[in-house]
Amino acid sequence: MNGSAPNSKREKPSPDHSMSDLRYGDYLALDSILNAQHPRSSDPNELLFIIQHQTSELWMKLALHELRAARDAIRADDLPPAFKMLARVSRIMEQLVHAWDVLATMTPSEYSAIRPYLSTSSGFQSWQYREIEFVLRNKAPEMLKPHEQTPIHSALQRALDAPSLYDEAIRLLARRGFAIDRAVTERDAAQPYTSDPSVEHAWLKVYRAPREHWELYELAEELVDLEDAFRLWRFRHVTTVERIIGFKTGTGGTSGVAYLRRMLDVVLFPELWKVRTDL
Repeated sequence: MNGSAPNSKREKPSPDHSMSDLRYGDYLALDSILNAQHPRSSDPNELLFIIQHQTSELWMKLALHELRAARDAIRADDLPPAFKMLARVSRIMEQLVHAWDVLATMTPSEYSAIRPYLSTSSGFQSWQYREIEFVLRNKAPEMLKPHEQTPIHSALQRALDAPSLYDEAIRLLARRGFAIDRAVTERDAAQPYTSDPSVEHAWLKVYRAPREHWELYELAEELVDLEDAFRLWRFRHVTTVERIIGFKTGTGGTSGVAYLRRMLDVVLFPELWKVRTDL
């Protein structure tokens, strides 16, 4: 669903005319980006593995930028910009899905040739992916364990402690007059979220009278779109890993496909899915 344009006018930054000779490669820092691939083996397929993961991290950087801004906008009751940001993240998820399609061209034999050079490095250690999970509500203090003794640990701790996107959506429901249990609106944001009847009842009212609660109705659908896209990303991850390494243990020590399959069962916005049965 598409939101209307924001009412507030934002000042546009003035161009620096001293940079009139700025070239494309300089603006994008292409020298740094294109020289950031350092294969550890002589196998030509390792470059695919590196670039796939580097580009995914770039898309995740943009996703986090948009998700944080959307969360701030919802907190400020400024929903139209949040709609645009959430829609953009859903499209980013599509790019991440297609990135797995490219990696899936790597055969088990090709991956086996480069696996020893990966050592203990693993996508499980991606701190950006971990923060995306935190922002989207999949939280538990033990999820910080892979990032202990790393420079990013304190920033991830703050992300864990901060309200999620869905926490802010629920608080918005309360501000709009819906009877949300205080145990939900005042809960410890770092702890796992469990479905709550008062939240489900509020969303049910929104869906039964969409014209009366149009902004909340649109927000709900944007969140469902986002989780739908996130599920597809996770599913494509599972199938790609199974296709390439089968059920081997992951390089970072996880159970590989078994772990990824468990993650498919995680529901980010449970009441928004349950309400479809109750309507």
